Amino acid sequence: MNILLSTFYFFYFSIIGVYVIFMPKVLSMLSYSASDIGIIFAAGPLVRFLIPFTFIKGLKLNTKSFNIALIILLLSSISFYFSLDSFYRLLISNIGLAIGLSLILPYIELISLNFIGKKRYGKIRLFGSIGFILVSLVLVKFLTKAEIALNYLLILTFITVFIAFFIAKNFKDSLDKNEDIKNDINILKDWRLWLGLTLMQVSFGSFYNFFTIYETDYGISLDMTIYLWSFGVLVEIFMLFFQGKILGSNLLTILQITTLLGSLRWFLIFLYPQNISVLFFAQSLHAFSFALFHSAAISYLFQIYKHKSLAQQFFSGITYGAGGFIGALSAGYIYDSFSSYLFLYASFIALLSSLFLYTYKIKLR
Repeated sequence: MNILLSTFYFFYFSIIGVYVIFMPKVLSMLSYSASDIGIIFAAGPLVRFLIPFTFIKGLKLNTKSFNIALIILLLSSISFYFSLDSFYRLLISNIGLAIGLSLILPYIELISLNFIGKKRYGKIRLFGSIGFILVSLVLVKFLTKAEIALNYLLILTFITVFIAFFIAKNFKDSLDKNEDIKNDINILKDWRLWLGLTLMQVSFGSFYNFFTIYETDYGISLDMTIYLWSFGVLVEIFMLFFQGKILGSNLLTILQITTLLGSLRWFLIFLYPQNISVLFFAQSLHAFSFALFHSAAISYLFQIYKHKSLAQQFFSGITYGAGGFIGALSAGYIYDSFSSYLFLYASFIALLSSLFLYTYKIKLR
């Protein structure tokens, strides 16, 4: 089962690599405007945010809904071939892909935490980071026309769906037992926790969407900027492999520390945007502000809530969905008006995240 889960993460995040790194470039090659591309790719985080609330309204978290999500994911990847010449068809295809991707990952995260445990989770999840970086290094050499990216997207999606189906089949009882668990997630009651987790992703909006532009505008070469990106992924993989013992500590304390280190990371980029040594040190903090933060967050929610699958859905939807959407929009506005202060803004948002988590009181159910 470890091999199946590792393979799933590898191919799932390979899809994310194609989608995040290359699909915007594909649309640009097809002469879509920046505003059109922005609208199309903003739909994904919004869908990711809305999905968890459908389960509160009656949609069941079970094997059936998981398999339907797999079908939606596969059909959506196929539909891109027939959508490239139409903004609205492309928007619908993108929404379908977002629905599939946002539904299946929390299920797999739940299975990983249930049957592997938080201490071994990182050694399985790191294969996702490897898949992400490998597809970026391979596809960048061959992306000469849109169909090549679509072929990669379809093949990787097909493999991911195939593997995910067998994982769900083997863990059917684990998925279906969640139907009878009463929802004990009260976001308003635990608002400091959820706001803290979400603000961390808001701060990442500056990095994910503008780091390359920001650094090249300061005179850092594109090649060096890519090395900085790659170094961040490498330290992420390192942390995922060795984080097991750390996750045995107080998870809330880990979240408080990693968000604080995230604030330091963005502040260093703000202060020294042209200092290569400092930039590499700042990127080394990706091991904490992303890898360790993510593992601690999903483990902590798994620990404090009884409805564990819904907790993972909300984490994906609220933090990465709403947080990613707000982060991208706010970073764009800041960069347009005050570009040199972009990462000072990100540092402040991450600091707020840490403060809210420091004021949150542990409430074990």
